[in-house]
Amino acid sequence: MSSTTDATTGAKSPDVAPRERTARPTKRRAEGQWALGYREPLNANEQAKKDDNPLNVRARIENIYSKQGFDSIDKGDLRGRFRWWGLYTQREEGYDATFTGEENVDLLEAKYFMMRVRCDGGSLNLEQLRTIAGISQEFGRNTADLSDRENVQFHWIEVENVPEIWKRLEAVGLKTTEACGDCPRVVLGSPLAGESLDEVLDTTPAIDEIVRRYIGDPRYSNLPRKFKTAISGQQDVVHEINDVAFIGVNHPEHGPGLDLWVGGGLSTNPMLAQRVGAWIPLDEVPDVWEGVVSIFRDYGYRRLRAKARLKFLIKDWGIEKFREVLETEYLKRPLIDGPAPEKPTRPIDHVGIQKTQNGLNAVGFAPIAGRVSGTILARVADAAEKAGSDRIRFTPFQKLIILDVAEETLEPLIADLDALGLPARPSHWRKNLMACSGIEFCKLSFAETRKRSQVLVPELEERLADINAQLDVPITININGCPNSCARSQVADIGFKGQLVDDGEGNQVEGFQVHLGGSLGFDTTFGRKLRQHKVTSVEMGDYIDRVVRQFVKNRNEGERFAEWAVRADEADMR
Repeated sequence: MSSTTDATTGAKSPDVAPRERTARPTKRRAEGQWALGYREPLNANEQAKKDDNPLNVRARIENIYSKQGFDSIDKGDLRGRFRWWGLYTQREEGYDATFTGEENVDLLEAKYFMMRVRCDGGSLNLEQLRTIAGISQEFGRNTADLSDRENVQFHWIEVENVPEIWKRLEAVGLKTTEACGDCPRVVLGSPLAGESLDEVLDTTPAIDEIVRRYIGDPRYSNLPRKFKTAISGQQDVVHEINDVAFIGVNHPEHGPGLDLWVGGGLSTNPMLAQRVGAWIPLDEVPDVWEGVVSIFRDYGYRRLRAKARLKFLIKDWGIEKFREVLETEYLKRPLIDGPAPEKPTRPIDHVGIQKTQNGLNAVGFAPIAGRVSGTILARVADAAEKAGSDRIRFTPFQKLIILDVAEETLEPLIADLDALGLPARPSHWRKNLMACSGIEFCKLSFAETRKRSQVLVPELEERLADINAQLDVPITININGCPNSCARSQVADIGFKGQLVDDGEGNQVEGFQVHLGGSLGFDTTFGRKLRQHKVTSVEMGDYIDRVVRQFVKNRNEGERFAEWAVRADEADMR
């Protein structure tokens, strides 16, 4: 053994290898999870919710703000708590995309509101539709947009009129409660629930019970962020991109029930929902829903808004741990293992004419990107009544459906709505295009979307007329004004995400990043982004024309656009 000599004593000692230093453990920052004891707010949004439950703002709207006007509104209420009652300030006119951003919030904030009305399951009767139409005409400058969450949205609402609007809505069983905010948003349901020939079961009782028990309940009004739900007896509610979804499935032993999915969401960090692997009986759906939303409330991340969705917790935990916590801490019982639903063989958008369980017809009509008006909705109600129907449905694709149409009134109804610009036999482009509110009303948007769609669809119908007959598969186009993906740009065949782009001459102009080949239901994948590929707003029509023609020219027989986009040469997609 070798040795070394001590310089002080002269004694020799054996060599000893230097001791390895133990790495100091990385300290993880607290994520503000209530269940772990972190109850003190870690950002301004959490502080505002702790200071006052947002549901309480209704009393101030009714008793103070509606009487004293817009300038009397506390900023904490205006930019936060108002959302729990379906109210967002809309974008001030005259400010283009270069003004979009937090630094210009005071400039961009108009003294008018977008108001969102909950239509859980997309379900309305004629009295409700006429009430919505009347409010639009009297208080909203005749605006009414159908969202892809089965809501209807007004614009130009003044705070002075909000109590009267609530009074009229609630008199017919509608409400704006928790239509926005960090709370359970509208519950998506099948527009043909209880009538579809293809559904596994009618989920209407579960949706109604969730709304009755939990919407407006202070126990669930302070979540880390928004919470989106979809419940259907078939795959027509984009279940893969909701926080929680229950989808109809037949269990080989237990029969019809629902398959549980959790953790879906888009925006800047898109993630697909994952199957929990559990079969849920219809009457247990509300309890399981409460368990899932409670996990999100208690364990959800509250430190950073960008990470405060359920999908991030699922990503970190894994689906096995999530199920274990759901069963042991919240339900206090095990769930039944179950099979996955079979993949659909076609898109289920319910546009067109289809027979229903009662022997009558459902007719789905296609406004362009959900844009209608109070006048149009009033006339829809008249046409539906003339056809013998009292049931209207909104869809998750910005369309509307009239149920209970007899054979003898079918064609007259179709003609009546076609005259309103609502065809039941729409073109590919009208049927398969969606758009968000865009810069016309939204403070977050960089680009015009829904308004531009009204021009874009007729343009595509005309310029692609020579190849439309060759399109035996749909090509979906989703147009978003910003990265938040309210119109689901990442899961469209051709998705546009609004941003400022260089026009080639050094100017920042309104434009879009392009996503290609997104899909739900079939391959379920996010769209492909081409490096440095962006188009200006004025180039949209030219670009769609170009890429669709390349698809028609180079596709294999029966190939869908999303399949082609995976294998296509980049040059064919630019």
